[in-house]
Amino acid sequence: MKRVIEYRKLIGVDKDVTLKELKNIYRNTMKDAHPDKFVDNEAGRIEAEENSKTVIEAYHFLVSINNETHEKNKEAYAETIATSNILDFQFEKQVLIIEHLNGEKYEYIGVPRNTYIKMVNADSYNRFAKRHIYGNFIFRKAGKATEE
Repeated sequence: MKRVIEYRKLIGVDKDVTLKELKNIYRNTMKDAHPDKFVDNEAGRIEAEENSKTVIEAYHFLVSINNETHEKNKEAYAETIATSNILDFQFEKQVLIIEHLNGEKYEYIGVPRNTYIKMVNADSYNRFAKRHIYGNFIFRKAGKATEE
């Protein structure tokens, strides 16, 4: 959750920002801090590169949790959580990553440690997730699960 707040603050948006507004703010931010503006200033260029990497990361993260992105991917997400059982899950720094048997992987942000512990001890991970995880936390698609 802390990461969401930091990224919103960095780019200067609130939680109700549209994708179009987010894109415009991102472009304007990148114009102002682009490393190419610091041709004669090596230290400034290096700092601008680091800042631009952070801004790019924040932008992609905020796009992935945006309501419009969720709306666009709603059918696939609903199908995954309804029909594909949980293959594996892991927890780190209030982020719960759930991998499904169909290969989809989602991150749930701001999950308290005690909720994770309850999930670990649950009789059915799928039932617990449907009752306590899905729909209760900010989430984003984290890609496909890696094949072994």
